[in-house]
Amino acid sequence: LTRIIFLIAVATSFVVVLLLALFSPVPDHDPPGSLFSFSIYVQQKHIPTSSYSSRRSSQRMARAHHGGGGGGALIFRRTLTEGPDNNSRIVGKAEGFIIPHEDFANSDFNVIYLTLETPEYTGSVSIRSRDMAHKMEEVMEVVGGTGAFAFARG
Repeated sequence: LTRIIFLIAVATSFVVVLLLALFSPVPDHDPPGSLFSFSIYVQQKHIPTSSYSSRRSSQRMARAHHGGGGGGALIFRRTLTEGPDNNSRIVGKAEGFIIPHEDFANSDFNVIYLTLETPEYTGSVSIRSRDMAHKMEEVMEVVGGTGAFAFARG
């Protein structure tokens, strides 16, 4: 009796997987082999000059992150826009942290998550910063993604 129940369960699961593969909707984005590129801009966070308490609280938070041996991590949340101007259309957000120390320059912990919410692309891209140089333009490594960017590499 247990052998019959086991065989029925295996056969049922096989049929379910087969039916899901045959009748699942096809994603409406390009095949995985397609390449595309686009430019997005990370906007600086603006602290209002009229808000004294807001400035003081952000200064306290910055000091708290730099305690203990002069080290710390750069933790950020920024807005992503289509263009370099602050009034450009918002397309998503950038979040992550970077450890600005030469011992961690090649660390896998220096990851930035770009979340895009546009009609063309919805999903997130994970990028890793390897070179900690202060340059105006920097090329970073894509290590993964979700949604329209699932399994992204490059």
